[in-house]
Amino acid sequence: MNLVLQGPQASQDSLDQLASLAQPARTVRIGEHALRCEDVPFSAELKERIDAAAFAAKVDACFIEAGRTLADFALVAMDMDSTLITIECIDEIADMQGLKPQVAEITEAAMRGELDFAASLTRRVVLLEGLDASALQRVYDERLRISMGGEAMLQAVQAAGLKTLLVSGGFTFFTDRLKERLSLDFTHANVLEVADGKLTGRVLGGIVDAEEKMRTVQRVCAQLGIDPQQAIVMGDGANDLKMMGIAGLSVAFRAKPVVRAQASVALNFSGLDGLLAIL
Repeated sequence: MNLVLQGPQASQDSLDQLASLAQPARTVRIGEHALRCEDVPFSAELKERIDAAAFAAKVDACFIEAGRTLADFALVAMDMDSTLITIECIDEIADMQGLKPQVAEITEAAMRGELDFAASLTRRVVLLEGLDASALQRVYDERLRISMGGEAMLQAVQAAGLKTLLVSGGFTFFTDRLKERLSLDFTHANVLEVADGKLTGRVLGGIVDAEEKMRTVQRVCAQLGIDPQQAIVMGDGANDLKMMGIAGLSVAFRAKPVVRAQASVALNFSGLDGLLAIL
């Protein structure tokens, strides 16, 4: 088993100290702020000890089977809100209604897994009724930002021949634009109903919840003729766990504790391009 240690602010001294805890056969510098420990005598106890020490040092500690590379995979599937992008779009739309605190509170509870996602989305969207649809473009133009390392990660996986899927419990208004902007292969999200230039407070069709996210990954894998074990799935919230659970590699990005606990690897401090150091 290998251990990849990385962090945007990590010093070589802190990386070396963490590496010494792992007692690897050898260490390899893989960047200014990254180190790979090879042939680590893995155990659950060691992982728990290193995870705690690394988190305190603001370093990502990712255990990975030796020899795994991007070439082992054919698809990268990503959640959108708070994963590929830095915001929760529905919270920012609600801000245009002066309702961000109320909506954000529901969003946060849903992401922690405390509320049913579909029911929580219906509750939040109802609060948007009557808002001018131009607010969506304002959110996209003024507030939507790609997460740190996101574009570099996508360029690298696309250059390696992997397909890309953006699957979101958010809205097609944003996934459609990101698909074009980032040359993504597939997207799937909820459709906000608009009538007479205003949001109606309803979603058209079925809601993209945890089950639908998982089914979307399965559908795209079937379309590509690959097994879900050849997919990398990245997410941050409880509604991402089912699609992460069928992946060959699941990546928790700036994720809720319940997601970090179940993911293959977690990026708490590095950007999305931290995936490249791991593989």
